[in-house]
Amino acid sequence: MLENKPELQAFFKIAQLPKNGSNLCMLTADDLFKFPESLPFTETFSLELAPWEWVPRIAEALERFAFEPFDREIPPGLHIEGQVYIHPSVKLPPFGSISGPTYIGEGTELRPGVYIRGNVIVGANCVLGNSCEFKNCLLLNDVQVPHFSYVGDSILGNKAHLGAGVICSNLRLDQAEVQVQLSDGSRMGSGLRKLGALVGDAAEVGCNAVLNPGSILGKGSLVMPTLAYRGSLKAHSIAYLNEKVITAPRVD
Repeated sequence: MLENKPELQAFFKIAQLPKNGSNLCMLTADDLFKFPESLPFTETFSLELAPWEWVPRIAEALERFAFEPFDREIPPGLHIEGQVYIHPSVKLPPFGSISGPTYIGEGTELRPGVYIRGNVIVGANCVLGNSCEFKNCLLLNDVQVPHFSYVGDSILGNKAHLGAGVICSNLRLDQAEVQVQLSDGSRMGSGLRKLGALVGDAAEVGCNAVLNPGSILGKGSLVMPTLAYRGSLKAHSIAYLNEKVITAPRVD
């Protein structure tokens, strides 16, 4: 696609980067997440893997899960299709759409307009909010995504929080393989064409921020509102843009 466009090649930095398994990969899922015992997928999501290697394993985990027929009363405006497990304690919305395969854990709240597109695993006590879309993603326990967000091909750690309007972008503009940047600044190929964000336990993202494909947020980190973030943010650190706001007299 970009063979005859050297200026775009430079912009996207298309290079022969190391692939998964390279010795450069020092980051493991254990650096970002503690996998909850309450989720029945421990064998699939090894903490020794690179965190982005969890993303294709979401579908594998759901393929192995023993789904049973869904026999709970469904609100008239809520559409459910395919293989879906929803814990009896889950609060269902008056309208929305849920496609399987999907697993939704105990105590989770689904709010009006939620759109779950399949290959989604949700842990206990999460909030999947108003007009939020979820696709091929893993949410661990106590995750909050309450308003107007997109979460695709992503992992959200325990107690992660996305403010209103946060987008986990999962596809490069050139549709090439998503690269990940490690904490030492080195870059490597993920092996994935679609990869959203890897948001560590207790990390937070402010309203209307965009996490570009392959972004990694360490445990307890914070991305401030409206920021378009890419790269790897160290644990317990903050990413923000120091902009100067200019004011002027209003002339009627």
